[in-house]
Amino acid sequence: QVQLVQSGGGLVQPGGSLRLSCVASISTFDFYNMAWYRQAPGKQREMVATVTTAGSINYADSVKGRFTVSRDNAKNTMYLQMDSLKPEDTAVYYCQAKRRVGYWGQGTQVTVSS
Repeated sequence: QVQLVQSGGGLVQPGGSLRLSCVASISTFDFYNMAWYRQAPGKQREMVATVTTAGSINYADSVKGRFTVSRDNAKNTMYLQMDSLKPEDTAVYYCQAKRRVGYWGQGTQVTVSS
């Protein structure tokens, strides 16, 4: 069973920064494609950023140039560095590990407000 434990998040003012972490309890972490999703109140869950096993990275248009996703296979960890945060980035953020089946983290709240 794969477990993903998220940390980071919280309340930040517009223009601020936060970093999310996602630690996976899997010995074959480097075989999993990883992703960050978010879900705002009343909205569907949407992809924020993905990083494949080969290191290919993709971002949602809404976060390009502001967010940076990375993975450290030696630490079984994926990160999301979020800069220049906007109120519309407010959401619960989830990490996902996917090989044949997708696994989700517990979610972490990010609130951008003055």
